[in-house]
Amino acid sequence: MDAESSHQVNAGNGSVQSQHHSSGRSRRGPDFFLITCRVFAVITALSAIFCIAFNVISAIQSFRNGTDIFDGIFRCYAVIVGIIVVIAETEWQYFLSFSKVLQYWVGRGMLQIFVAVMTRAYPEHLRNHQELFLLQSIAAYLLLGCGAIYVIAGIFCLGMLKRRHQKTHISRDQAIKDLENLQRQREELEARLLDDQA
Repeated sequence: MDAESSHQVNAGNGSVQSQHHSSGRSRRGPDFFLITCRVFAVITALSAIFCIAFNVISAIQSFRNGTDIFDGIFRCYAVIVGIIVVIAETEWQYFLSFSKVLQYWVGRGMLQIFVAVMTRAYPEHLRNHQELFLLQSIAAYLLLGCGAIYVIAGIFCLGMLKRRHQKTHISRDQAIKDLENLQRQREELEARLLDDQA
């Protein structure tokens, strides 16, 4: 009877180990599409942050010189919209729940193009600073390109594909966690069974 029970325990341990190996294999499968989307989101967020910085500089110069108050107000709006772009790229669900438009890539891309155009418009304040003017142009055109890619990708429904991949990834991770919890409970029960037999 003891030999039979020990054989069952060994068989159970073998199945647990095989399940551990299978779960390890499932963990080793990165989703390159989601990784690409995350990298692109980081590039877009950095471009928006640079645009925000240049709009802040232009707004300060406008209000300090008092030459064009309307340009300063215009830059403040660009800063606010740029912050919205950065937050949208973080995929903060609480924020996105209040703005359904930003959940779709076409709407997000249009907003990025709007910020890029606002950043590039009226560059007179930085004409005397060629380095800042060059960086401003690079940031604006980079965000403009990201916005165009978002719009094109949204037209081809890549945003829906990303959300589908995210749901699959989340459900797979949850299934792995549930399997590990079951394996842990099984090992505890087997340990108790061995203690009772001893």
